Amino acid sequence: MDDPKYKPALWRLIISRPASGAYNMAIDEALLQSVGAGGSPPVLRLYSWIPPCLSLGYAQPFSDVDPDKTTKLGWDIVRRMTGGRAILHTDELTYAVIAPNTEPRLKGGILESYMRLSQALLKAVLDLGIPAQASVQTQDFSGNTKPKNPVCFSVPSKYEITCQGKKLLGSAQARKKEGILQHGSLPLKGDLTRILKILKPGNETEDPQYTLNTRSAMLSKATTMENILGRAPNWEEAASTFVKAFEDTLGIAFTQGQPSAEETNLAHELVKEKYANPTWTMRI
Repeated sequence: MDDPKYKPALWRLIISRPASGAYNMAIDEALLQSVGAGGSPPVLRLYSWIPPCLSLGYAQPFSDVDPDKTTKLGWDIVRRMTGGRAILHTDELTYAVIAPNTEPRLKGGILESYMRLSQALLKAVLDLGIPAQASVQTQDFSGNTKPKNPVCFSVPSKYEITCQGKKLLGSAQARKKEGILQHGSLPLKGDLTRILKILKPGNETEDPQYTLNTRSAMLSKATTMENILGRAPNWEEAASTFVKAFEDTLGIAFTQGQPSAEETNLAHELVKEKYANPTWTMRI
């Protein structure tokens, strides 16, 4: 049922083909610029990553990552425009919500808008069969300060989605003059500790006991859909469930399409000038 606080709204729905980390971040920013210029209504974009990609938070030191090991594994590295800790993007559904500052579902403070979107995210996860809840922790989720741990498996931020006390769906938000971008990741399957191969402190020592303890700590704080359900829903199933949850919870109707030629051209420029450029990726 539509939320009575919201007037029905028409948003764009973009379901993207798998793409590189640099292009995924670039198209999100291109859409944000388009929304800010009045050339687009709000957007829900659902996407995935090929090859696997480590994304660093906006204010995270590049020294947290071992680029040589990342290259040997065939993984990309990109820096997000949102904050938070490092995430290895693979075997997941990623969402992005892009809207002007005047959009009622995102207006107000960060925490207020984060709570509203979490209602749709929680419904999606519940509808996929997960006995989840929105975390009531009060840790910072804007991520604009240097994180204490480089790996994104610490205490969940308020309104992030957890199950059995473990983080399942994490999100981060950036507020710019053009509008608001919030994106997040739902891990469907796979070994979450793969990220430790390329991030410190996992690389600080070769002591097997240290590595075992770090893996155990991560798995005690984060989980995947497969770990909970005993199976991994396919990407298309998860994506369609997300769309319906946003429609039902936030009173949104979607028109599906792809980025315009202008948005795509801008994204390619942003790949070259920013997201695939070491001056951005290695800036701190």
